[in-house]
Amino acid sequence: MYLKSLHIHDFKNYQEAEFEFSPKINCLIGDNAAGKTNILDAIYYLSFCKSYFNPIDTQNIRHEQEYFSILGEYVINGDKHDLLQCVQKRNQKKSFRLNKKEYDRLADHIGRYPLVMISPYDRDLINEGSDIRRRFIDSVISQFDPVYLDNLINYNKALTQRNSLLKTFADKNYFDRSLLEIWDQQLATIASLIYPSRLAFLDDYKQIFDTYFKLVSGGNESATIYYDSQLHEKSMEELLAVSIERDRILRFTTAGVHKDDLIFAIKEHPVKKFGSQGQQKSFIIALRLAQYKYISELKGFKPLILLDDIFDKLDHKRVEQIIELVLEDNFGQVFITDTQAERIEHLLTKVSNNSTIYSITNGKATLLSVH
Repeated sequence: MYLKSLHIHDFKNYQEAEFEFSPKINCLIGDNAAGKTNILDAIYYLSFCKSYFNPIDTQNIRHEQEYFSILGEYVINGDKHDLLQCVQKRNQKKSFRLNKKEYDRLADHIGRYPLVMISPYDRDLINEGSDIRRRFIDSVISQFDPVYLDNLINYNKALTQRNSLLKTFADKNYFDRSLLEIWDQQLATIASLIYPSRLAFLDDYKQIFDTYFKLVSGGNESATIYYDSQLHEKSMEELLAVSIERDRILRFTTAGVHKDDLIFAIKEHPVKKFGSQGQQKSFIIALRLAQYKYISELKGFKPLILLDDIFDKLDHKRVEQIIELVLEDNFGQVFITDTQAERIEHLLTKVSNNSTIYSITNGKATLLSVH
């Protein structure tokens, strides 16, 4: 599977741009803020129906315009061609079509065209709150397990209803435990499906992660991922029962799988507190490469991989290690952004064929070379 072409209109800083891509290596060169990352984000949209960077779709419409559109053509198994189109108009529902047929639910699209992105924003996985790390788990599992995604959507709907009811009780100064029971039952049932899915995923994923961390770090350190969940000790029913008074006071559901977290450690010490910048970067890269490997093994084909500004954010040695890895046959179509043409040219000396280079300047793209 690879992305053959891309056409964007009024997306972020682009009025209009068209691209023809190589099945293997695609490079976008330009100054900072020229719009290189916006191209990667458009590609990300086609896989996940949303932006990697900005969850508010209408804010991705070019300034003062009425809509944006993203059109991509994928080649599947060498001969099948799929046409994807995403259109977002102001004050309207987002439209997403596969071969001109609109999806009834965007969730049905997730996982069809898997993709992994390595970005400077990935540092949030270490430095920010648990919700970022839960989204990481959920995004990986959802790309190969649509039932898990449905369970997650239904859990969040029930959680929203329960929280709304708790707030209503507090605002009106009364409490009726029986009214919570329907939502408690739904949460407990769905949590009993989400928790073992996360547990099974992490058991397998950690082994792949360990392999890649040793490759990226030079094999000098050991790294671990711990799954932190309240359901290790109690069932969802028990958690909701023992936390009810706290929930009443705080006016939201304080216990459950929506509080799960990942603990990242190097030599048994939390990376967030004790890891150097280099160690943190190695950890993140290993996370993403393991994600790619895990998904490709389950899907039976290679996802796209997007490398955003890795030259500027990592030391030369780590960049060389990553490039050597992604140029192997284990990886499929690769997209790379950089500010320096010389570095890209050096990179492409390692690749005999199958590459394109685009120059990006102020929201405009120019094809420089095709090999």
